[in-house]
Amino acid sequence: MKDSAKYTKIVEWSEEDHCYVGSAPGLILGGCHGVDEKQVFEELCQIVEEAIELYRKDNKPLPPATSGHDLVNRLQNIA
Repeated sequence: MKDSAKYTKIVEWSEEDHCYVGSAPGLILGGCHGVDEKQVFEELCQIVEEAIELYRKDNKPLPPATSGHDLVNRLQNIA
């Protein structure tokens, strides 16, 4: 498993911005945005990979993983 798989990636529609917004909470501040949901997800995945590379380059430990905490099921319970 790649380290990038350890981080939850979220793409959601923003009514305020009228576009899809991608983020990876716990790993990066901000993210990416665009009108094509799939393209935003692909860009987000690349950003996550690049962020991990920067952590390694700077010899910094990666933040705690955000995936594997049953997030999908917990979010379904509040929807």
